[in-house]
Amino acid sequence: MTPFDPIAYINEPRWQQSRLGLERITDLLERLGRPQDVLRFVHVAGTNGKGSTCAYIESILREAGYRTGLFTSPFIIRFEERIRVDGADIAPSDLAEATCKVRDAAEVQFAETGEHPTEFELMTAVALVHFAQSACDLVVLEVGLGGRLDSTNVIDAPEVCVIARIGFDHTDLLGTELSQIAAEKAGIIKPGAAVVSYPQDPSARTVIQRAAESAGCALIEPDLSTLEVSGGIACGCRTFSYKGRTFRTRMLGSYQPANAAVAVETVEMLGKRGWGISDEVVERGIASAFWPGRFEVRDARGAQPTVVIDGGHNPQGARALADSLKDAFPDRSFTFVMGVLADKDYRAMIDALAPLARAFVCVAPDNPRALAAGDLAEAVRTQARAHSVSLEATVARDMAQAVGIARRLAGAEGVMCVFGSLYALSAAYAALDEAGL
Repeated sequence: MTPFDPIAYINEPRWQQSRLGLERITDLLERLGRPQDVLRFVHVAGTNGKGSTCAYIESILREAGYRTGLFTSPFIIRFEERIRVDGADIAPSDLAEATCKVRDAAEVQFAETGEHPTEFELMTAVALVHFAQSACDLVVLEVGLGGRLDSTNVIDAPEVCVIARIGFDHTDLLGTELSQIAAEKAGIIKPGAAVVSYPQDPSARTVIQRAAESAGCALIEPDLSTLEVSGGIACGCRTFSYKGRTFRTRMLGSYQPANAAVAVETVEMLGKRGWGISDEVVERGIASAFWPGRFEVRDARGAQPTVVIDGGHNPQGARALADSLKDAFPDRSFTFVMGVLADKDYRAMIDALAPLARAFVCVAPDNPRALAAGDLAEAVRTQARAHSVSLEATVARDMAQAVGIARRLAGAEGVMCVFGSLYALSAAYAALDEAGL
């Protein structure tokens, strides 16, 4: 008999469609004995920075001695990294065990109702089953898409609802106005939970404030006027102060201190709810937190050029990347390896980075929704002409060739930056390893 492959099962093309709603996941978890009911949560929504914010919160909680669960998406290198306990990826045997339980329940559900859970619903159920079996004290649960109808919103009131910075993404599903998107994100707010939000644009903040008031929750926002960030990066870390306390972080993007401030406010709210977390633990947790592919400056033993990997996949992310590059590498030239999904606003992403660029090397991510490399290169040329910028745009057949071309174009004194889609990063890491970068 062929061994059960949990990853192949979860990634079945039949389950891949995106169908927002809580009916299927609620039914599935009922059949599994409601594993979510024995868990406590920090629930994190947002457009940009939610993965990093999750990483900071989980690192602090683990530093405090709590047994943590962490659920995120998509994966960067290994499928198993989407489900972590105490910082460790789920073991293949544990993934198979939990997925078998979910599969059996899903098949009964399908037979009785004609409705089969989607890929993300299956993944959410597997994570909750595993976290319950692992007796996690606190689970940091990242929303997949939106919030209100996302399958992670099946949980009852969490300890803290967290909303990272909101921007424009998935507008076909979440709305074309920032207030519409904010309403979907604020859908995770429930009576009885604390609410912490990044200081949003006014239209988004109004929506979140109303949602919090409607649920009887106070809205806590970090006071970014007290955030002071030292210029540049040194010794692989960035130093900043928040409310008079000094922190260091290995996550080097210029935007990371603000994400860390959201995490600091979140654990302060946890402290008020009885979770013991000292100031020293918070500082150690911030210092030890890491999240791959977020303005990650590659340490390759002096190899040249300097390499940056960034998962910025929307205009806001691209603008944050531009700010981070200018801050970390003033007076350097940048060659970009870019691969995007066709449903992203890639023209606005190009606009954000074209003024810094020496050249673009275009490649298609390994994803059915990928934009063809030739179409991306033509978009780069079009946007460059619109801004009266002279830019080279080269097409690569795969990531390995893209890295080779970009390495030559960047030169020893330049910076090569791989960005555009989280789905391209696994291939990027492999190609950079092969090239010794």
